[in-house]
Amino acid sequence: MYGIEIEEFPVRIAEVALWLMDHTMNMKLSENFGVHYARLPLRTSPKIVNQNALRIDWNQVVDSKEISYVLGNPPFIGKHLRTPSQEKDMDNVCRHIKNYKSLDYVCAWYVKATEYLKGTNIRVGFVSTNSITQGEQVGYLWSFLGPNGAIINFAHRTFAWNSEARGKAHVYVVIIGFSFSDYSPKYLYDYEDIKGVPHEHIVTSISPYLISGNNLVATSRGEPLCEVPEMLYGNKPADGGFLTFSEAERIVILNEDPRVKVFIKPFIGDKEFLHSIPRWCLWLKDANPKDWYDIKPIRNRVNSVKEFRAASKKEGTRENADTPYLFTEIRQPNSDFILIPLHSSENRSYIPLDYCKSSVILGNSCSAVINASLYHFSVLNSEMHMTWVRQVCGRIKSDYRYSSNIVYNNFPWPSTPNEDKQKEIGEAIKDVFAARNKYKGATLAQLYDPETMPKDLLVAHQKNDRLVDRLYRPQPFTSELNRLEYLFDLYSKLIDPLLTSGKKKRK
Repeated sequence: MYGIEIEEFPVRIAEVALWLMDHTMNMKLSENFGVHYARLPLRTSPKIVNQNALRIDWNQVVDSKEISYVLGNPPFIGKHLRTPSQEKDMDNVCRHIKNYKSLDYVCAWYVKATEYLKGTNIRVGFVSTNSITQGEQVGYLWSFLGPNGAIINFAHRTFAWNSEARGKAHVYVVIIGFSFSDYSPKYLYDYEDIKGVPHEHIVTSISPYLISGNNLVATSRGEPLCEVPEMLYGNKPADGGFLTFSEAERIVILNEDPRVKVFIKPFIGDKEFLHSIPRWCLWLKDANPKDWYDIKPIRNRVNSVKEFRAASKKEGTRENADTPYLFTEIRQPNSDFILIPLHSSENRSYIPLDYCKSSVILGNSCSAVINASLYHFSVLNSEMHMTWVRQVCGRIKSDYRYSSNIVYNNFPWPSTPNEDKQKEIGEAIKDVFAARNKYKGATLAQLYDPETMPKDLLVAHQKNDRLVDRLYRPQPFTSELNRLEYLFDLYSKLIDPLLTSGKKKRK
């Protein structure tokens, strides 16, 4: 056995552990054969190298042609938590991969191992953060691993990793075993209870999402894959807090000059939406300058925005200093819309959605689905869509980071139901609204917290789930893995004609 470890003390522990294990096995051997055998005195030592595994050529430790397996538990560090030294490691190892700075640190070991594997039958197994099998990271990493010939031979889907180190928190991890050789059968381990025992599935192939399937991944798409309404990102203020303000600030501004009232509109971001926090903004789009030119509170705030943007390190923000009375990005819907918060707790079974009036200015921490019916609302608030979200969306820490380009635009919708089915689904989702309305004053965050979600609201959602499931197929789904495999199989069928023609869309 050979090893690479960046800290010296663990190197010595590993050496002693291997000596002890060697001695223990020799004692077992002696018991079985009745002949005492001990490798004492110690004349050889394990080769555990005290180096940074990302900066040393692994062939200098041991030639890859002499190795059967590579095993590792690389550091679990996200892109925002890397030290400058770790950033250099990523630059050195992953710089030839597009968008590599968005990858978790652990991905560098996959890249390093891929280079080590070339021309060999080595099998690799890494414990990794489950985030590398979710969201945009999947596409970035497998755009390198897949074309280089990496094949997943076994995998453990997400489970809770309980570290025995003092003060260490539980983390959610996966284990991925891959090689350049196509070993069969392939084993996929799924955890119905992430703290429990896995169920073993024998499959023909394993996708980068750790489901049965091929290497096809959901990549950024500018428009929906299916014939459904467009999703827009909200408006971006980039204002330093001068165009948007709290209820208390609104009162102060109106007391200073009541003429401001006509230019104030409700403003909503994800926090305001989920926690029912009133917030407001100055909305001067299409306003005649003569109508607000001499209104002091507006002029003061516009001047402050100009100073804020001019001092920004971002070129795009500085360019918008010339129009300080406007948001830097304006995408306000002209009609009522479904609001989807881009950030939501992973603990929620459903991301809370709601209809909003076009008079409410949407912030860029939310998205809008325009011209959407109750049918669209029903599917977006279903277990089928949430299964897709949990696998495909990006994460901030462990919370959902919804996006139109990756999640919404790639989602495989069911075939559009007939009028009777749409009516039935519309009635079911009305039950969800009715259940919400019973609890006056409760915020969406409170209503959708698993510990406080009212039973009648949960029952209404479950009824909606069953109806949406039947739009996909008559047989019930048995597990989340079952749903995922179905959705990705459907996604593969939808994407295939697009890859060949570049035009065809599913209706």
